[in-house]
Amino acid sequence: MFGKKAKAMTPSAARKSFVSPYDLPAPKGAEGWQDLYPYNLVFQDNLKDKENSKFWFCDSQHWPNVFKPFETVGVEFAVRCLGAYNTRHYIIPPANGIEFRIHNGFCYMSPVAVAPELIGDRVPHFMERAGYYFQNWNTLLENWKKKVLSTIEEMDAINFEALPEMVDIEVITSGAGIDPTAKMMADYDRLIQLAYKNWEHHFEFLNLGYVAYLDFFGFCKESFPGIPDLAIAKMVMGVDSVLFRPDDELKDLADLAVKHNLTAVFAMNLDAAGTLAELAGSADGKKWIAAWEKAQEPWFNYTSGNGFYGSDVYWRDNLDLPMGYIQDYVVRAAKGEQLHRPKDALIAERDRITGEYAELLDGEALETFNGKLGLARTVYPYVEDHNFYIEHWTMGVFWRKVRQLSRLLHSYGFWTEPDDMLYLTRDEVRPVLFDLATGWGVGADCIAPTYWPQEIERRRKIVDALMTARPEPAFNEPPAEINEPFTIMLWGITTEQVQQWLGGDEGDPNQLKGMAASPGVVEGKARVIMGPEELDQLQQGEILVAPVTAPSWGPVFGKISATVTDIGGMMSHAAIVCREYGLPAVTGTGSASTKIKTGMKLRVDGSNGTVEIIG
Repeated sequence: MFGKKAKAMTPSAARKSFVSPYDLPAPKGAEGWQDLYPYNLVFQDNLKDKENSKFWFCDSQHWPNVFKPFETVGVEFAVRCLGAYNTRHYIIPPANGIEFRIHNGFCYMSPVAVAPELIGDRVPHFMERAGYYFQNWNTLLENWKKKVLSTIEEMDAINFEALPEMVDIEVITSGAGIDPTAKMMADYDRLIQLAYKNWEHHFEFLNLGYVAYLDFFGFCKESFPGIPDLAIAKMVMGVDSVLFRPDDELKDLADLAVKHNLTAVFAMNLDAAGTLAELAGSADGKKWIAAWEKAQEPWFNYTSGNGFYGSDVYWRDNLDLPMGYIQDYVVRAAKGEQLHRPKDALIAERDRITGEYAELLDGEALETFNGKLGLARTVYPYVEDHNFYIEHWTMGVFWRKVRQLSRLLHSYGFWTEPDDMLYLTRDEVRPVLFDLATGWGVGADCIAPTYWPQEIERRRKIVDALMTARPEPAFNEPPAEINEPFTIMLWGITTEQVQQWLGGDEGDPNQLKGMAASPGVVEGKARVIMGPEELDQLQQGEILVAPVTAPSWGPVFGKISATVTDIGGMMSHAAIVCREYGLPAVTGTGSASTKIKTGMKLRVDGSNGTVEIIG
């Protein structure tokens, strides 16, 4: 799937191969980390030869942080469901799923190839199955939304409560013959299964969205030799995605504040509660509060992270986050700045480029071009839309319920900190619940308070130690050429980048090369941001430099002048969002966040994929 194994590199290259995962030691203090995760998620010694024959890359685009044991639920569900839709549902001809392992707390992936001799037999199955979805896309997508929202509603209705001193009398008089512990255990299992269900729905359309775009991409590459990847991407930009809606709601609220002459209140920079208290003193302020409350459901089911970690903070749970963004927007709106995405300009540019290339075709070729472009534009919005419904909304509700259960068990003395259940695997939680049910049922002490606090502390120290080391970019010998389109488009992992990782292309130390992800040239000061908790450090006009961005960072895209990331391809979230905001972006540089320091002056060329340190 990647291509042939790499040949020996030239003498100037530092290495031929990446380290084997079996030879990479754990950071000091993290010894024995493998015991934190299920057996099927780590490299096994008895499979060493087999695992070392594969090339593994670190997916720090989706999972940039060390996993606490419970947090593996996201990667397990996501990768399994992605693979199943490729391999078992749509039978995508050249692509099966992706194997994954956790090593030193980080996620590594290795695409599973389809044997060349089997590709042809898969084509008719794919055409029938994918064709049905493409032909009925809008109807099926509308039904998809109903299914996903129904699952979210069912999940949100789950409630973990303290067990009563005695069962309610109605349990006796109704002859129910069952107590609240049965519901608690069933609700926990149901919570897990509902999350799993929506991850199945996540990939019902996503893989087809990528396939349609890649089909159009391949046609353009064949029909227009030398066409830049960026030109193809620009032919489908200017989308209306619900992923942008939360940020748009904040901008609308800022415009409303200016309209009602409320700027002085927001200039006080109070927290959300203080701001709302000040606004409540006037009729116009009350109107603004009504609009604020209306926007919250569902648009505040949004995190500044990516939804994969139990520590992600959601707007609806911390109203200071959206209020802080609004305060910044109010200042800019009061100056007359246009806050919203330049959609009209994007569409004009999209249509100009499309027209220029369409003029080079005629007859059947032009008809094919228009057909493939039309399909790509139809399905493309889902590539971002799904993020709001699954990573943000579904996972926001999921983590809220996980924290609720964790804090309930904490109240029983099962562990030291309220959210310590994250240090258990999801399968370890079931015996904990039965421990509670047993202690409650027989009127005796539970075992958990004598076991879990010490064990969690041991695990906490291991996780903290794992966090002290950055992940290796890849393991084992890479292919001579990376040509698998998903790997290039989504992760931005190219042959050239792998060579940079290996140290075979040192080049100019003041220049970095990446993907030309969003056009334009900008000069400005760098601001290195390692995570969403640092976003408040960004100043107007700075260039955002980060290992990876999340689409939920949208509220800062109106403040920055360009984006540079270590990870990501043309179809990564950073690339898509920057194109929609009209900002230059270079993604997949591999090392920008470590080579660039805050305050350095940069020249970012998003049209050619270069970043130059000029001061």
